[in-house]
Amino acid sequence: MGDQGHHHTHGHDHHGNTHDGHGADVRPGGPGRRALLGAAAGGMLFLAASPGSAAAATTGTASSGGSRAKAAGGAARSSLITRGTTLVHADLHNHTAMSDGDGDPALAFASMRSAGLDVAALTDHSGVFTIGGLSSSEWKRTAQLADAADVPGVYTAIRGFEWTHALLGHANVWFSDSYVDMSLAPGMGAFFDWLDDRDAIAGFNHPGREELRFNEFGYNAAVHDRMVSLEMFNRGDDYLFEGWSSGKSSPLVACLNAGWRTGLTGVTDEHGTDWGFPEGKGRSGLWVTENTRAGVLEAMRARRFFATRVSGLRLDATAAGVRMGGQLPLTSGDVRFRVDLDRGPEWVGRQLNIQVLRPGTAAPEVVDVVPTTAGRITEFTVPLDTADGDWVVLRVSDPTQANGSPGPAGHACNDWGVAYSSPWWLQG
Repeated sequence: MGDQGHHHTHGHDHHGNTHDGHGADVRPGGPGRRALLGAAAGGMLFLAASPGSAAAATTGTASSGGSRAKAAGGAARSSLITRGTTLVHADLHNHTAMSDGDGDPALAFASMRSAGLDVAALTDHSGVFTIGGLSSSEWKRTAQLADAADVPGVYTAIRGFEWTHALLGHANVWFSDSYVDMSLAPGMGAFFDWLDDRDAIAGFNHPGREELRFNEFGYNAAVHDRMVSLEMFNRGDDYLFEGWSSGKSSPLVACLNAGWRTGLTGVTDEHGTDWGFPEGKGRSGLWVTENTRAGVLEAMRARRFFATRVSGLRLDATAAGVRMGGQLPLTSGDVRFRVDLDRGPEWVGRQLNIQVLRPGTAAPEVVDVVPTTAGRITEFTVPLDTADGDWVVLRVSDPTQANGSPGPAGHACNDWGVAYSSPWWLQG
């Protein structure tokens, strides 16, 4: 865990509006089951208030188990270190009563927009043995709801689904014109074959929660470019050490060491009626050239996004001038990182750490821990070599709080995770 780099921080303060929440680790209650649609609809009438309204910002049910975030605020949306893109806040994994959620699907997109999200997806299960899943009519309805909610340039609404296997794991699919369930894709090979034939992207959900972990993240070159994400925050949980207490390796290490080039996301995996609002649940920040479906798809394919569970957070980072999600033009050498981290006036002066994660056998190696202050650019240099593995990830953490799912004793990442950058890859 040595301090191998040379680092310093300097000014460039740049703030937006205030935003509720201090990054407290709020673990939500278990997912709700299908409630009466009438009751769900009644509970959501208040949540669909106009964006920025007092009702939307402060009123909510207790179903999520988390505190409520304001409808707007946080850090400004422009990066201090790169140009040409804008930050949008996204939640790409949500459920309704069309699968195992409790809420009326007609209210979900309006709720997420009222909560201050810029990009939202509905991803009901395509088939779960005990609860059923999407029907063809519900799949069409999801598209109709997304199309009605979508406002190009302002709010991007996406139809998706969650392929679901009780042992192998779950995978979200976005931008597909059809869905597949266990009847046609009963295993990873069949799922990848189906995905390879479509103009869609997908991601590994809550990695390691299911026992077989996608056949231990067995690599499939045919869908290398289509598998774009790995969930690091799901609901209130940090998945870095998921399964460690049972003898499993880190899902991050297992996935990236297998050869996948996935970016890292955070999601609420909402099953209640509070879509978009609970503070402390996962969400993603995407750097888009435009807030449209095409713009979101391009950013996801480029892995130009980060995972967090703090609303209103801005994280941008470059390594050797390359943005997160990209390939570094070297096999070894000193790499200069620049990190723009902010959450607006409420986090001015907040002390955090940036941990530099590199491949390990069972857990990531932390080759540097760089103290930082929210609202400022941080720069540091770390020596990297492909002999030690081809990827590097930045984890932002709060050293004053504990990781609810710790890894090896003394590991630097046993503190509370605030955000993960998507990886960079060294040339092979």
